[in-house]
Amino acid sequence: DDLADFVTYAASLFNRNLVTNFLSIGSKTPLARPDSPAPAIVGGLDTHAVFEGNDASTTGADAFFGDNHSFNETLLQEYPSLILFSNKFGARNYNVTRRRSAVAFAKTLYSIATNPQFSFVSPRYYTAYAESVFPTIFFVDGRVANCQFNTDGAPFISYNNISLLCDFFRYCRHLGRDDARAAVREVFAAHPIEPGANQGAINTFTLDPELTDFSDFCKLNTHFVNISVKGLYPKPTGVLLNNLNTNINFFFQPLATHGHTQVSPFGQS
Repeated sequence: DDLADFVTYAASLFNRNLVTNFLSIGSKTPLARPDSPAPAIVGGLDTHAVFEGNDASTTGADAFFGDNHSFNETLLQEYPSLILFSNKFGARNYNVTRRRSAVAFAKTLYSIATNPQFSFVSPRYYTAYAESVFPTIFFVDGRVANCQFNTDGAPFISYNNISLLCDFFRYCRHLGRDDARAAVREVFAAHPIEPGANQGAINTFTLDPELTDFSDFCKLNTHFVNISVKGLYPKPTGVLLNNLNTNINFFFQPLATHGHTQVSPFGQS
């Protein structure tokens, strides 16, 4: 699946120990050591501003407030929440652009107004929008004819065990990167917010025109590898260099059929 490959290797390039091939699921653990030299992260998947556990999340608090990895059911239920907006605009259904974009937009504005360190730049900029369409791609029950994600059905997830319940049926057709990209563009078009960050105080959000948006996914790919990944590993050698190139190649494979040009910032080892 191209979407699964894309997400997996994007997360690996930022958070996996690319020498030992260990990845911390959640917070960083010592079992993934030894670390690569800074500025490499080698953190868990909840590392701030990278993949999960990030600002503008619909299911967790911003890192500034101390716990960006725990599922926050209060946030899910109260403003600005997926369930509140689904109930208000969609008869308890979360699917169409207006509802998805309303949630993403409201949560971003909420973070700008409450988090002085709010950061909305690559790669989190892309994953925040992707997160807003995630429920309608992964959590629609395959028996639902209208493909709507009904928030009354949310208990199909066991939050204590972090698992799907036995009575859940996967979606009835293949959904991949093209589906996610189209949905993200719809959400962005309804309430566009360009990349930027607060400047140490609330409501000081400043745009960064040098960063990429959703108008050019080829540029997104280039920025991700040439700026974000290379910034973490400026001078890799040996096994690290070889494994970086291997993971970059894997990351590019789901993009190859979409007219993108492969980027190789480290050359080919």
